[in-house]
Amino acid sequence: MINRVVLVGRLTKDPEVRFTPNGIASCRFTVAVNRTFKGQNGEQEADFINCQAWRKNAENLANFMKKGSLIGLEGKIQTGSYEGQDGKRVFTTDVVADSIQFLEPRNSTGGSQGVSNHESSINTGGPNQGAPQGQYGGNNNQQSYTRVDEDPFVNSKGPIEISEDDLPFD
Repeated sequence: MINRVVLVGRLTKDPEVRFTPNGIASCRFTVAVNRTFKGQNGEQEADFINCQAWRKNAENLANFMKKGSLIGLEGKIQTGSYEGQDGKRVFTTDVVADSIQFLEPRNSTGGSQGVSNHESSINTGGPNQGAPQGQYGGNNNQQSYTRVDEDPFVNSKGPIEISEDDLPFD
């Protein structure tokens, strides 16, 4: 079975992190994703997709992104239901993010000023994995962005060294 979702869109409001009774960070948010066509009135239409992030993904999203920020995420669709206050069954559909990428600098105004590819976490496969310590957490305010339209190896001389740990497969 395959259940994979890839989205690129803008946050509809400032993300807020919450914690479970066990201290696990969680963040519910909505991503506005433009459709590939315009409506009959000529205006751009969008889908508003409910999403959820956990642990470091949730903390990084709340700490570094705000309403209007462009993000990319990969995850899976999860459905559920609960009983509403009126006693009727309410069905839910969310995208649970496995990884989130910040696609523009934190100080951007949400426009098309230099697009970057800033990853919030790297393969959060396990329950306690997330961004490497010091990369985005703590008091480390350093950020580095690589522009998508620039060759990151333009000034390199000779072969590029890649560690076995950097490869996405075993």
